[in-house]
Amino acid sequence: MTDTGTAPNLRELNKRRTREAISHAATRLFIERGFDRTTIAEVAAAAGVAKMTVTNHFPRKEDLFFDLHEEIVDRLPHAVAQRAPGESALAALRRDCLAGLDRRDPRLGFSGPDFARTIAESPGLGARLRELNEQSEAALAEALAEAVHPAPDGPRGVDFESRVAAALLAAVDRAVLSEVFRRTLAGEEQGAIADAVRPSAARAFDRLEGALGSYAVREG
Repeated sequence: MTDTGTAPNLRELNKRRTREAISHAATRLFIERGFDRTTIAEVAAAAGVAKMTVTNHFPRKEDLFFDLHEEIVDRLPHAVAQRAPGESALAALRRDCLAGLDRRDPRLGFSGPDFARTIAESPGLGARLRELNEQSEAALAEALAEAVHPAPDGPRGVDFESRVAAALLAAVDRAVLSEVFRRTLAGEEQGAIADAVRPSAARAFDRLEGALGSYAVREG
């Protein structure tokens, strides 16, 4: 089903399948050969499409690898937007992060050793991941600003307090991602990683409670 609740038409299905085929072919090649040594032309050949088709679906080479880039950027602001009545932004993000660890969410780094190693070996992928994290923090700041200072006539900019709160809250998320990657590269199993990281993440959110526990609470 699409966002409007209607069944996708044949053109949309074919477009989705083509995108998935390109993404799968690219990921396989990047893991086998390395991201920097693989060309867009090679990805196109492996997927059985034209080079222009690849770039139409993925304008940036890095996003062939981070095909969940939109979900990565949207996860934090989405958690704030979906907080329950009486729930603060901190509580919503804490709940979302811990649930993500429990289900081994790929957006928190649970994508396997080959995926983590490919990122570690490519400066370009490392830079793109940092950029995605920065975009996520900026989107979180916008969501917090809207939650605290709703503007009836549309967005009016992100205030200083919202930017600071977003930086603090997003820092926990980044630390979790970094630790999951570190442990993955060290050869630890995903269940053991989640068990080790979860208490640290919970304590990190607990330490922010005094500063942000009553911030951006949704009215009941």
